[in-house]
Amino acid sequence: MSATAIAKKQATWLAGYIPDVPTPFDPDGEVDLNAFRGLCERQIQAGAPALVVCETAGEASTLSPTEQERLIRTAVDVAQERTRVIAGAGSNSTSQAIELTRRAEAAGADAILSVVPYYNKPMQAGIIAHFRAIADSTRLPIILHDIPARTVRELANDTLARLAQSSQFIGLRDGSGDCSRPMSLGPLLPSHFRLLTGDDATAVAYFASGGYGCVSTVSNIAPDLCRRIFSNERQGRLQIACALHRQLMPLQICLSGINAPALKYALSLLGFMYPDTRLPIVELDETAKAAVARAVAGIDEHQLTLANC
Repeated sequence: MSATAIAKKQATWLAGYIPDVPTPFDPDGEVDLNAFRGLCERQIQAGAPALVVCETAGEASTLSPTEQERLIRTAVDVAQERTRVIAGAGSNSTSQAIELTRRAEAAGADAILSVVPYYNKPMQAGIIAHFRAIADSTRLPIILHDIPARTVRELANDTLARLAQSSQFIGLRDGSGDCSRPMSLGPLLPSHFRLLTGDDATAVAYFASGGYGCVSTVSNIAPDLCRRIFSNERQGRLQIACALHRQLMPLQICLSGINAPALKYALSLLGFMYPDTRLPIVELDETAKAAVARAVAGIDEHQLTLANC
């Protein structure tokens, strides 16, 4: 089987709503692996095509490499090949990103998610060299993560097209906020490469433009509703998909900008985890907590099924 054929086979699962799973902490600030197992199992029971761990919602920047490896191993152990595990392994240091990638591979991850280097503002040539060095260090498929609001540097379309010529790069988590981007990128990319939005608020529009899925925060809370949104859109029932999507808008507004603490508080209301975060991220104030509680209460309880798996 050729490398391109292998890549196509690898990428077929990269579609639909893929949860960016949070990292639970206990009141003493330690990683709560029991709660993490429960979050992973709930998503598997809901039919998630993959789990993203140790990434944005997982507060990866506050985790040690040892903690990240332990979380990845736990997710792999829970999954038992029932779904894929995508490990966050990004850094603005290429050598550190390579170390995290190798740890993720040793822990059994099915793919890694690697973000554009942040803070040090590399040129596009530097971004290409960074990702190619990571690819040379592993046999795992790589999903790129473009989120200019956090990294300052964008992953330019031409840069993405050059990287995607390698079958090892199988997809993009697109945090640009441009829901028409699949239309402009489509002609530049090989058929094996999958575009997924990282923005829940514009997910349906992104799907309609040719995107394959969403690496999602809100699907941690309402996985069944998200699955129904994607299924209806794929079957051409766009009005139904939009109507279902509107049910999530109040919650998406709450999650926007204060992603991890709002997500954790919502999941704590449902009994899945403590709301604790690690500095410099802090818990919500009382006004924000009340808004999250209203948004969660506004979702049909049948869409919040699979509780306490």
